Amino acid sequence: MTTAQRSSQRGKRPLRADSERTVRTILEAAERVFAANPAATMEQVAQAAGVARTTVHRRFATREALVEELTGWAARRFAEAVESAHTDSTPPLVALYQVTANVLRVKTNWWFAMSRTADGAHPEAARVHAEVRDDCERLLRRAREAGVLRPDADLDWTRRVYYALIHEAAAEGASGGGDAEALATRVVDTLLRGFGSPAAPVIA
Repeated sequence: MTTAQRSSQRGKRPLRADSERTVRTILEAAERVFAANPAATMEQVAQAAGVARTTVHRRFATREALVEELTGWAARRFAEAVESAHTDSTPPLVALYQVTANVLRVKTNWWFAMSRTADGAHPEAARVHAEVRDDCERLLRRAREAGVLRPDADLDWTRRVYYALIHEAAAEGASGGGDAEALATRVVDTLLRGFGSPAAPVIA
């Protein structure tokens, strides 16, 4: 079973198309509003979404409920982004670039919500992150076996550095510092080559 399918099965029942559009409009507005002001009110979210405050309250009883659903929504988009890169079947270097670009799109577009998924407080988000971590470790292992990474590469350290690079690239993207493809190229190039000169001395 794929990451996206596992996450989808744990989600809520599908909404009618019109209700789903309304919820998405509210969530997208909430992301924009909370990213600019984490203390923003439900009324400000309603104004940004172009709907009545009662419409927001009818779907989300409290501000906390809205933030929780926003966090879950972003986590599901994160799972889908990783799954669509086919990291278990695509050549490792191609998969590494594609998953990086996909993830950066989600992190850039859902910066506020994604910043809440990493603390483990949201059960669905925590499950998604654990599943994605497993996917990442398998991809890095395949990359090492294919010679994309050095044969002595420490995969746990490589993953942590990779995550840090994605975080920095996403922060730049969220502030308008580049598109996902350009940032993904920078992340992968830095991960595989860094900034050292080929002639630089090696510390024994």
